[in-house]
Amino acid sequence: MPRIDAVSTAVPPHEITQEDSMQLARHFFQDAFPDIDRLLHVFAHSNIQKRHFCMPMDWFSDDRPFAEKNQLYIQHAEALSLEAARKCLQKAGLEPTDIDCLVFVSSTGISTPSIDSRLVNSLGLRSDITRIPLWGLGCAGGAMGLSRSCEYTGAYPRRRVLLISVELCGLTFIRQDLSKSNLVATCLFGDGAAAVVVSGDRVPAAKGASAPSIQFCDARTTTWPDTLDVMGWELTEPGLKVIFSRDIPTLIQTYMRENVDRFLTPHQTTVEHLRHFIFHPGGAKVIDAYQSSLGIDAAATRHSEEVLSHFGNMSSPTVLFVLEKSMEQPWNRGDRGLVAALGPGFSSELLLLEAR
Repeated sequence: MPRIDAVSTAVPPHEITQEDSMQLARHFFQDAFPDIDRLLHVFAHSNIQKRHFCMPMDWFSDDRPFAEKNQLYIQHAEALSLEAARKCLQKAGLEPTDIDCLVFVSSTGISTPSIDSRLVNSLGLRSDITRIPLWGLGCAGGAMGLSRSCEYTGAYPRRRVLLISVELCGLTFIRQDLSKSNLVATCLFGDGAAAVVVSGDRVPAAKGASAPSIQFCDARTTTWPDTLDVMGWELTEPGLKVIFSRDIPTLIQTYMRENVDRFLTPHQTTVEHLRHFIFHPGGAKVIDAYQSSLGIDAAATRHSEEVLSHFGNMSSPTVLFVLEKSMEQPWNRGDRGLVAALGPGFSSELLLLEAR
């Protein structure tokens, strides 16, 4: 069974408090909405204290062409990926040349050659490394990337995968877009990167390792029909315009429990027997919907709430930030954990992990 050897994260240097971002949103949107004070309550109820961005706050005040934003994406996505990857390799006690496959996940910019090919050079990976770039998965991307990494090492148990997930949501901000969706995005999204080392079960574990290893049991991808308009991007002249529906918490309430039960039943377990809940914190209402749908309390989602509070929703890497938090304290042998994230499609990604 593939195992997770290390998880590391990185954020860019510009930190913006939620109070500052609310005042910026007031300046941007007040002419479009006479009831701006009522709409800005979303900031107070977001449970977010601060977020990180690759550009300073004054950068957002001007209209920016897509070409400029995308060039910044290429530059900063590579730099932030490098930081997360180097920290992860050091934590796992590995060199870049020890990696056999690079899985790269992102949806907030476009690059050909893809960012993973740039990382082969800048990170010092082997020239014969397998590369798997995944684009367009949005908030589900970190979980889907982890699933595909574990499935790869399941097929090739002597190999190691380096998964990198990076999103620069701030660079997608469109100053001209005065929609409510963009107002909510201004409240919610941030920038960040995460890296994970996944090893096949024929790869020797680190010397001296005494704690149980976190191993992959199974994954399930679900894409619900006729839900393409729930979240995603619309490519416009000034860039990637955010699309997400206010119905996402309702969809979680409607579908998630059945989806999770179908996933867990073949493994002879239930939600009540799980000890770790590693959920992508799409927002405060999303976390509340997970709790209500699955019948779990706030303590079960404390890591998701902590990540949301300090980093906001960074799209794909956010669930890996939660995984890092969960693994900071060793799991007890036999503990099982559920990873969950939702993304465009409208789709769900679930993973079952176990400490062995």
